Amino acid sequence: MSLKKLNTVLATAVVLFTLYLGSSFLLPLEASFPGLPNWPSGDSGFPVVKGSREVAMGLAMGILLVTGRRRALGWVLVMVAVAPFGDMVNVLAHHGSAAAAFGIHGLTSALIAVTGSLLLRETGKARTTQGTTTPAPAARPA
Repeated sequence: MSLKKLNTVLATAVVLFTLYLGSSFLLPLEASFPGLPNWPSGDSGFPVVKGSREVAMGLAMGILLVTGRRRALGWVLVMVAVAPFGDMVNVLAHHGSAAAAFGIHGLTSALIAVTGSLLLRETGKARTTQGTTTPAPAARPA
């Protein structure tokens, strides 16, 4: 499997999972925030804020994936990895389960960051190759 295909599969999985996660907080399902010992009540607005954040990130990544903006997608994925990292810190700061903090949120953050890095590596190689194979235009005499 080529690097481009692997990156596409990983990026698609990240986009779909992010959209699923966001919709699970917005739809009337019994969503939970893994690792927090005391889940905020449904009246707190916490699920709507978290769900909206996830859906917005999923849509942004999905649009970049569908339109073929792979380098921009790589940068956005690296940036989006901050969100599950922040969730991990939140769980740890509120005396939640360290196993859930590192095992769920930490690994998610790492997977997203690695996927973004792989996309940047792929597109960086393409830029380098493109720059070396395209000859510079010859100067024309005046």
